[in-house]
Order: sequence, then C-alpha cells, then structure tokens
Amino acid sequence: MTKQEEIQNLKKEKDAVILAHYYVRPEIQEIADYTGDSYFLSKKATTLPHKTIVLCGVSFMGESTKLLNPSKTVLMPNIEADCPMAHMVDKLALEKVREQYKDLAVVCYINSTAQIKSWSDVSVTSANAISIIRNLPNKNILFIPDKNLAHFIAMKVPEKNIIFQKGFCPIHENMRAEEIQALKLQHPEAKVLVHPECNSAVLELADYVGSTSEILSYVEKSPTLEFIIGTELGVYYTLQQARPDARFYFPNPKPICSGMKQITLENVIEVLKTGRNEISMQDNSINKAASRTLERMLELAK
Repeated sequence: MTKQEEIQNLKKEKDAVILAHYYVRPEIQEIADYTGDSYFLSKKATTLPHKTIVLCGVSFMGESTKLLNPSKTVLMPNIEADCPMAHMVDKLALEKVREQYKDLAVVCYINSTAQIKSWSDVSVTSANAISIIRNLPNKNILFIPDKNLAHFIAMKVPEKNIIFQKGFCPIHENMRAEEIQALKLQHPEAKVLVHPECNSAVLELADYVGSTSEILSYVEKSPTLEFIIGTELGVYYTLQQARPDARFYFPNPKPICSGMKQITLENVIEVLKTGRNEISMQDNSINKAASRTLERMLELAK
C-alpha cells in the first residue's frame, strides 16, 4: 500500500478531511481534499461535515480553524511548522495608537496568533483586506502585523489613515527588485505577478498585485504564456495544474517558506493514526475575542 492509499483509508476511518495551503509540498497538495489560501481554507472549514480536520499549514492556520470550529478535532501534521510574522506585534505600541485615535479600528492579518487576534477588532486576509477596510466606518486603521500589506492597502484605500507596525513575511520581504528585473530581461514577454506581502520596490515592478488565489485566477484567465511569480514557490504546483501550457519563473534565491515545507506525508499518516498534535483552544477570554475577529471577517467578506 502506498502512503497516499494509506491516507485515503485513514481519512474514511476517522471521518477526516485534509485542507492544505498552496505553499506546502506538492505531494501534500496532491492528497488534500481542498487546497487554497488562508481565506479559502478558513471559510471552507466552517462548511465541512467531517469530525476531524487535518490542517496542512502553519500554526496560526490551525488556531484559526479551531476557533471557527470549536466542536471539531483539528490536527496539525507538524506542530513545529510556524510563521515568523504571526508573532510580530508590539502590544504596547498598539495600545499607544489606540489612545491616540479614539475611532481606531485594529485590523489584524489572519497570519497572526490567536492572542494577537484577540487585541484586534477584525481579521482579514490578503484577498479581502481592501474590501473590508474600505467598508469599515472608522477613518483610522491600525493594520497588524504586515507592514508591506498595510502599505499596499494604504495605496488602494487613500481615504483611510492606515497606520502600521514593523511586521513582515521574511520570504516576501527579502525578495529583491533586482531579481525581478533580471527575470524581466530574460523573459520580456512575461507578466509580473506578485503578492502584496512583497516590499514596495518589488510591487512597483508588478503588472498585477494580488493574493495567492488572485494570482492563480489571473493566470487562469490570461492569454499570456509566461509569468514571473513573486510569491512562495509552493504555488508552482497549482499554477502548473491550471495552465500546463504556460511557463512560470521565480526569483533566485527561490522563495521557500521553511515552515510550510516541514509538513510531510509521514506527518499526515501519523496524526491520522494517533490523533497527535490536536489544537486545543481553551474557552477563555483571549480565544473568545480572537474568534470574534474571525467571525466578523466572514460576515464582512460576504
């Protein structure tokens, strides 16, 4: 029996469903029931009938899934898989901004811990941040933790006063404009598609800026045959599936999230067999507040 066949059998036995982020290894995306970005996965998790959700992603995704599905068992294949940006918020600085602006809304990127979400008024993803912020009644918005996504939102929603801290995704932040320019010289017909977590110098070179799912949608609809992709390498698997006729180029060094890549088929088999790495969110004030930010996101994103 192959590992893939074993996983299929265990899924039926445990009444389990596998959700995977676009950035995990190709072999994990292959065995997933649903693959998507953070917004798709958080929304999809609330609609599934299965008793057990195996969340193939980093820790904040497991927390978010459990907060939205408190009665279900949520298993993380690799409990060590984490996102550095998810912790990059200074609470004291946040409280000072709240004191300064009486009508402030604290908007928290879903790429953050439950505790950080609990300090916020609403969570957002890169796919829905602009529409949600545009529709908030507040003029002053503190966006945490990603400074680059905050900068992009500020350009798109100039009627709001967007304030931000210093968090960032190391993979996107460290991508350099020179790398994109070098690819443009090699492939002059290619469209440049980048994630808004990238720094502003990279964004300026883009033909299109969007979330991972929005980049995929752009590729599916475009007649172009070559694309320069400014986001994590894991999306290459889905891009190839969507457009086998097209060619995709990524910057060097390759943008690889080590946290996402920690998840293996062996990890998935182990948690399905043993029930290890279950996310346990205590019913306390922190998690109730964090849940409210996610629930509000789903309401406002309808």
